[in-house]
Amino acid sequence: MGDGAKKTCDTCSDATCKAKQRKEGESDEEFAQRKRLESRLCQIERKLVVLSGKGGVGKSTVAVNLSVAIALEGLRVGLLDIDIHGPSIPTMLGLEGEKIHGGLDGLYPPQLGNLKVMSLGFLLPDPDTAVIWRGPLKMGAIKQFLSDVEWGELDYLIVDAPPGTGDEPLSICQLIQPDGAIIVTTPQKVAAVDVRKAITFCRQVSVPVLGVIENMSTFVCPHCGKTTHIFPSGGGQKITADMGIPFLGALPIDPQIAESGDEGKPFIYHFNASPTAREMKAIMEKIINPRKGYEKVKED
Repeated sequence: MGDGAKKTCDTCSDATCKAKQRKEGESDEEFAQRKRLESRLCQIERKLVVLSGKGGVGKSTVAVNLSVAIALEGLRVGLLDIDIHGPSIPTMLGLEGEKIHGGLDGLYPPQLGNLKVMSLGFLLPDPDTAVIWRGPLKMGAIKQFLSDVEWGELDYLIVDAPPGTGDEPLSICQLIQPDGAIIVTTPQKVAAVDVRKAITFCRQVSVPVLGVIENMSTFVCPHCGKTTHIFPSGGGQKITADMGIPFLGALPIDPQIAESGDEGKPFIYHFNASPTAREMKAIMEKIINPRKGYEKVKED
């Protein structure tokens, strides 16, 4: 990567590449489709998926701010929204109304600096349109997002998956074989129970769990500074201790996070001086550069 020349299957000299090896019983069409997919994926250094066992825990907020944080480091990033039934990434990045443009190399996604973004939300005729699809259609759409979109060379592809362990998370894990998963939870037991299932899911599909983020951990009053535990505390830390995975950190309930998402302004950029943004940066550092991130937290 990064040598200035576009890498394709025809120019690649790796004879062991599985994209060049036809599977037994594979038709011409199937082989061509798989080769196209693999040629996209081989240009991506790291592929991470953001998961949650339960909805409403702030998973998309984490995915957006993680992607922006990496892009701000000068790296090339792709953000893929595979929440087919509730694509919120266009709204959170201020990209509502953007359209996908086609070219010789495929579909060109909207771009913010060195961040490329793809979501079904860009393809819907109206924001109120309901997507009523069964599993095979969703699998086909996710495959097209990967194989037909001109991602180019990326340092990171961040995938925002819908909650649970159903069609979309399973499809993406089978298609891209992620380098790691970040799991988002809230502190209360009802969310923690479902997060354990998400961790078990990752283990069953051989995806390493990079760690758990506990969102909405506390509420810090913007007027008096008093910290209040709105939910029972410690759910995320207990999960990680019980299941032997890293605890990446806790994020408070911050009204500015909700405001930034509604206004299409990435929180970690527009509110970078706030205590919550600093905590978010520390968590992102652990994901981007694990050893450096943990050493930095230890020093602080």
